[in-house]
Amino acid sequence: MEKVKFFDTTLRDGEQSPGCSMLATEKLTLAKQLERLGVNTIEAGFAASSPGDFESVRDIGQQIEKSTVVSLCRASKNDIDSAIEALRDAKNWGIHTFISTSDLHMKHKLQMEPKDVKAMAVAAVERAKKATDSVEFSPEDATRSDPKFLVEVLSETVRAGATILNIPDTVGYTTPDEMFDLITLLRNEVYNADKVIFSVHCHNDLGLGVANSLAAIRAGARQIECTINGIGERAGNASLEEIVMALKTRQEYFGFESDIVTEQLFPCSKLLSQITGVDVQPNKAIVGANAFAHEAGIHQHGVLKNALTYEIMTPQSVGIKSSNLVMGKHSGRFALGERIKELGFDLNDIDLNHIFKEFKRLADLKKQIFDEDIEALVTHGIGKQTDKYSLESLIVTSGTTAVPTATIVMTIDGQEIKKASFGDGPVDAALNTIKEITGMQCTLTSYVVKAITGGTDAQGEVSVGVEKDGVRITGRGAHTDIVIASALAFLNALNRLEMRKQGLSPATPLQKTALGGV
Repeated sequence: MEKVKFFDTTLRDGEQSPGCSMLATEKLTLAKQLERLGVNTIEAGFAASSPGDFESVRDIGQQIEKSTVVSLCRASKNDIDSAIEALRDAKNWGIHTFISTSDLHMKHKLQMEPKDVKAMAVAAVERAKKATDSVEFSPEDATRSDPKFLVEVLSETVRAGATILNIPDTVGYTTPDEMFDLITLLRNEVYNADKVIFSVHCHNDLGLGVANSLAAIRAGARQIECTINGIGERAGNASLEEIVMALKTRQEYFGFESDIVTEQLFPCSKLLSQITGVDVQPNKAIVGANAFAHEAGIHQHGVLKNALTYEIMTPQSVGIKSSNLVMGKHSGRFALGERIKELGFDLNDIDLNHIFKEFKRLADLKKQIFDEDIEALVTHGIGKQTDKYSLESLIVTSGTTAVPTATIVMTIDGQEIKKASFGDGPVDAALNTIKEITGMQCTLTSYVVKAITGGTDAQGEVSVGVEKDGVRITGRGAHTDIVIASALAFLNALNRLEMRKQGLSPATPLQKTALGGV
């Protein structure tokens, strides 16, 4: 059976979503999970966008062994040379270069004539081809481009050495029928079309990203560019998990298979949500909290008789367990390590001693530790070794007649500082105190609280959005005390801002948006 390849751009296009930026350590952790998922290609970033992104692309390229790692590049000498330099020591790598081809983009964005755009595209592919055999070319805004000009440009890039032709629906404008017709046209008209792989990159502005991708597959595309949870610019990209499970669940209809390990879909989704602080909506297909939930009595009756009555796939097939393994304070370090591996994490990426210490602390506070608790401990522990700010202790007083006050002891670069401050409530007081201690003037753009598991002793997970100097960051914290969780989330955001300031993390979404992309 013929295979469809999956090109994941969560680390590049997905990260360009406001509030979804990731630290270099987080990107590497997610890249390793994507490799476990079985994606064929990982677009690690935009190497030319910043020193931080360059280093991140390089590190991912050197540590990923099975998946091909690529960097996105504009059709320019500097971008391509930067990507080559970042990836030259990678085990398996390629270059993805692009330039706009629609009349609208050429006139208003590039301010270039079509012949000059074509010349730049060819030159970029030729330059990349000198360094690697794996060269992908994308005509940005392809679905709004003149089909005749599209055939011209793509034919010339194939002659120049392109091995993959990606057709982006950059603004999510097309429909499934139009996408089918376009891919069919290009496969019939482009020079040596049978010698290259056709790919599509569909945005979801009209909610048609997945439908357009599936239409492209039926027309002959054999690579799909997509993201975990469908994150990306504006309304996002086609969702990887939805396309994968559509092909698997309706295999008799589509007639294709893939290398994706579907049991890793849910762990991927959870890891991404933990890292970015952006949760999927409950009714999200495949990985949403309600995807396998049944409330209506008639549905419940049917599922109890035979799950196929109302479930077209099993929860286990996407990595959702039918029951959680409950652990407690008597569980040992080895058992914890094994459970962490079962949840999809690589023990080489984490400090197990630190996680085990936190696990024991939590076990003293809760009767039972669930998988969700362990996931929170692991993901909130990623990158802790580089933290500038850390919380040592927090005491709050609040009540119907008391002025909410927080007394906090923190360390900044190893130096202990103690301070107290007031607020409108205990959380506000805690965050005000942290602001005073750090001297960090920033705006809190969002504050979300949710329980990780059920029960009155559940860990509360807090997600805070912070903006400073045009940079938006999301911080997360988890604790059985919601005020402490809030403080940890705020400090997590401040630490991420500090790392970005020091150039230890990739470029901000705003910087990347300015560079463009498919």
